[in-house]
Amino acid sequence: MAAAIITFSSNNMSALADLNKFEAATPGEFGRGSAAQFGSADLRKAVHMNENFRRANFTAADMRESDFSGSTFNGAYLEKAVAYKANFSGADLSDTLMDRMVLNEANLTNAVLVRTVLTRSDLGGAVIEGADFSDAVLDLPQKQALCKYASGTNPVTGVSTRVSLGCGNSRRNAYGTPSSPLLSAPPQKLLNRDGFCDDDTGLCEAK
Repeated sequence: MAAAIITFSSNNMSALADLNKFEAATPGEFGRGSAAQFGSADLRKAVHMNENFRRANFTAADMRESDFSGSTFNGAYLEKAVAYKANFSGADLSDTLMDRMVLNEANLTNAVLVRTVLTRSDLGGAVIEGADFSDAVLDLPQKQALCKYASGTNPVTGVSTRVSLGCGNSRRNAYGTPSSPLLSAPPQKLLNRDGFCDDDTGLCEAK
């Protein structure tokens, strides 16, 4: 009976390994990737420089003081991960889900965070010189805090960090923050009692 259980477990592990290999070799929205699983893993002070973590899962992983500089994370899941003082300098974090992530004092120098979701994440004290946040989704207070010291230009994309954050652009700041319901989208047109608005201004006539 025990032997049967061991065999069953071994077969399960083999099947999971084969599944991960299949997922890694399957092209998808973000291309081929590692499909590696690091959910809730202890990666404190780990060194993984210039590695491929496309589509990998780091949900709730402990990445404190780790070094992932130069690594690729396209399409990876990092929500609720703790990356205090982690080094992501030069990393490609585009199209990643980093919701509710702790990035206090993390090094994001020259990192690419295009289309990254960072809602409810904490970037207090993060180094962002040369980072590209184009089309990233951040909470408005967090974006405003980053704009106070944002500087540099990303060497890969050629985009200014301040421009990518929309610093000084109230429209981009307001409409780029879905977690702020009053600012997350252009206001809806209000109709008058006849159901019509002014074609030129979009405003309704008061009657």
